[in-house]
Amino acid sequence: MAHALVKDAAEAIGLESRADPVGNLFLTLPGTDRAAKRVILGSHLDSVAQGGNFDGAAGVLAGLAAVAGMQRAGFTPARDITVMAIRAEEAGAWFPTSYPGSRGALGTMPAADLAVRRMDNGVPLRDAMRAEGFDPGFVERGEKSIGPESVAAYLEVHIEQGPVLDAEEIPVGIVTGIPGSRRLRAGRVTGEYNHSGGTPRKYRKDAAIALADLAVALDDAWCRLEAQGHRMVCTFCTLATTAEAGFTKIAGEATFMLDVRAVNLHSCDLLFEVLYAKVAEIEARRGVKFDLGPEGGSRPSPMDAGVQAGLTRAAAALGIPALVMASGGGHDAAAFAQTGIPAGMLFVRNQHGSHNPHEAMRMDDFGKACAVAQRFAAEFGI
Repeated sequence: MAHALVKDAAEAIGLESRADPVGNLFLTLPGTDRAAKRVILGSHLDSVAQGGNFDGAAGVLAGLAAVAGMQRAGFTPARDITVMAIRAEEAGAWFPTSYPGSRGALGTMPAADLAVRRMDNGVPLRDAMRAEGFDPGFVERGEKSIGPESVAAYLEVHIEQGPVLDAEEIPVGIVTGIPGSRRLRAGRVTGEYNHSGGTPRKYRKDAAIALADLAVALDDAWCRLEAQGHRMVCTFCTLATTAEAGFTKIAGEATFMLDVRAVNLHSCDLLFEVLYAKVAEIEARRGVKFDLGPEGGSRPSPMDAGVQAGLTRAAAALGIPALVMASGGGHDAAAFAQTGIPAGMLFVRNQHGSHNPHEAMRMDDFGKACAVAQRFAAEFGI
C-alpha cells in the first residue's frame, strides 16, 4: 500500500517509475545527460511492528520533495536523480536476514537467504516474495538492477533514532559510518522445572535467574568497555520464560535475543569474549545449559568521504547547522557502501526515539534536511 501511494504521487508530478524484480521502486527525474551515472535519494517504506511514522518513510518523501522542488523551479539536473523506495529494510523484524531489498537490487543477496523463514508463521522469504508478485529467481541468478557502474552516489535521509541531535539542538547530522553487529536470535537456557515452594535454593536449576545473571554481567562489561573508549551498544531484545512456565513453577527454560553493535567490530568481539566466559561460569554455578544458537551479524560500513564533504558544503551554503556523527542503527546505505557505491546519510533530529509508535519529527527540521539533500543531489559530481 505504501509503495502504491508513493508511486501514484511520483507519477502525478511526472516522474518516471519502475519496479525491479525484488520490489524496489525507482522514481526518476531525468537529467540532461541520461547516460551519466545517477544520484539516488532513497530509504525504505516498511517499519517494525508498532513502529512510528518516520523511520524510513521520511527518507523516501525527502527524496520526492527534493526532485519535486527542482521540477517546480524548472531546474533540470545534470544527471538523472532517482528516488528509491526500498523493500524490507526492516526484514530483520520478520525474517532473520538483513537488507533483502537493497542487496537484492545490488546483486549481493545470497540465494540461501531466500530460504529463511518468517519468524511468526514460518513462510520462506522466497514464497513471501512470490506472493507479492516478485521474482526470487532474480536473486538466485545473481542478477542486479543497479550497481557502481550506474550509480554516482546514494544518499539516505533518516531520522536519527537517538537523542543526540535533539539534546544538542542541531537539526541535522552528517553520518560518518554505520555499525557492524554480532547477533544471537535464538539463544536458550535449559534448567529444570520444579516446585517454587518446595525446592530450596541450593537444589534449583533456575533458567530465568541464570539468564538474568548473563544480562547483568554483559551490561557491566559494556559499561567497563565504554569507559575504555569503546563506542558500542548491547541489547537483550528479548528475555523470556517459555510457555511451559507458570505460577508455582521454577523456570526450567528461558530464551533470549542479543544484539551487539559497534562501528569497530573489535568492540563487539571483546563483549562476546565476556559472553563466552560468563556462560561457562553461570552453567557451572547454576547447573543450567546455554545454547547460543546460530550467530548472525553484519560488517561496519564507513560512509564515503566525498559524500560527507558534499553534504557539509550543502549545509554550510544553506546556513543549516549540522553535526558530524556515527549512526547507531543499520541502514540500506551500508549495502550500497559495501558494493563500492559512494554512500552517505543525513540524519534528521527526532523526538521520542525510534521503532515505537511515538516517533516524532518537526516539519521545519525535515524541510532543512530536504534542502540539504536537494542541493547535494543537484551539485554532486559537477
